[in-house]
Amino acid sequence: MDTSLITDLPLVQRLQIMEALWDSLTNDPRVAEAIPNWHEDVLQQRAQRLDAGLESTSAWDDVKQRLRDQTKK
Repeated sequence: MDTSLITDLPLVQRLQIMEALWDSLTNDPRVAEAIPNWHEDVLQQRAQRLDAGLESTSAWDDVKQRLRDQTKK
């Protein structure tokens, strides 16, 4: 797919296209069919571990800083 037509558009229009694409995906029942069943299994397992206190969490500001630090390398 040639994206040059999109990348030449102003930022606001590209964001509008992205939002429209996202909306079209979230309203398309075929998207759910395309997601493997094991994804749901993994999400349920992670939620159970989180509820049981077996998963660590991080504050959003800490996560952003770690990502920034990793991308500077």
